[in-house]
Amino acid sequence: MTSHAKSKSAGRSCGCSDSCCSETTSSAAGAPPDAAAFHEVREKVREGYAEIARSGCCAGPSGATGGGCCGATAFTPEQLAEAVGYASGELSAVPDGANMGLSCGNPTAIASLRPGEVVLDLGAGGGFDCFVAGPKVGASGRVIGVDMTPDMLSKARRNIASYREHSGLDNVEFRLGEIEALPVADASVDVVISNCVLNLSPDKPRVWREIARVLKHGGRVAVSDLALLRPLPARVLADVEALIGCVAGAVLVEETRVMALAAGLTDIVLTPKSHYIDAMTNWEDPLYRKIVESLPPGTKPSDFITSLDVTARRP
Repeated sequence: MTSHAKSKSAGRSCGCSDSCCSETTSSAAGAPPDAAAFHEVREKVREGYAEIARSGCCAGPSGATGGGCCGATAFTPEQLAEAVGYASGELSAVPDGANMGLSCGNPTAIASLRPGEVVLDLGAGGGFDCFVAGPKVGASGRVIGVDMTPDMLSKARRNIASYREHSGLDNVEFRLGEIEALPVADASVDVVISNCVLNLSPDKPRVWREIARVLKHGGRVAVSDLALLRPLPARVLADVEALIGCVAGAVLVEETRVMALAAGLTDIVLTPKSHYIDAMTNWEDPLYRKIVESLPPGTKPSDFITSLDVTARRP
């Protein structure tokens, strides 16, 4: 559940044929994004998540630590995970350090995972949702985590040994790659999950097309993300920490529907959950407190931002 960068090792995972690892070309409006701006956003996100991976918790650019969707907060990763719907039994089975407080929902819950399924986690981070999903799909299933940050990937791979020992399963793997060019073959995945990551991409329509490409016919999507109920003030959008905190890159709820439809997905259901944002504000998360200071008088973050569950299907 963090970031996502293509490498030679990712290419070897899928052979990098034209049907597997295609080039990034589109933007939020469907046209090619500005290459310099794309790279700048990508590097800001990569640097922010590399710092989180090295520190072992969600340490934002300001140096504050704690949990919270990709940004600094005043409470623990365990408190956050329970607040967004993870069961205590799921948390106790996850390797130490895999949960870094980067969640804004529980995609494994809305995915209704079944034994034998192949699951792909976009922006896997330290492997938290992969290790939650692994026991649900069982020994006959497979979970693939993709992340663009080498530090995160190393952390996730180190966690595999503990997962195997605790669960008795060897069904989780991690690949280095960008979510705009997934190192995964066409029509090879039953379920795509993601937790507070799609908003970080500078080319979201391309991400949705990649999701549709890798899904089998009848395959489904279960994403928890941050989205906007109305546009954010310019002062918030200009804040690098807000970008790393999954806020500045978020799009309007209905834009998510449009992108998923354009990618060819159907049965799209969008479920806003503003209580997540209210909880962050009530717990005085430093990032959200900063946002409050930039908002028009008489408004609060949940008037603009919501946690959003997205489910869809490839026909």
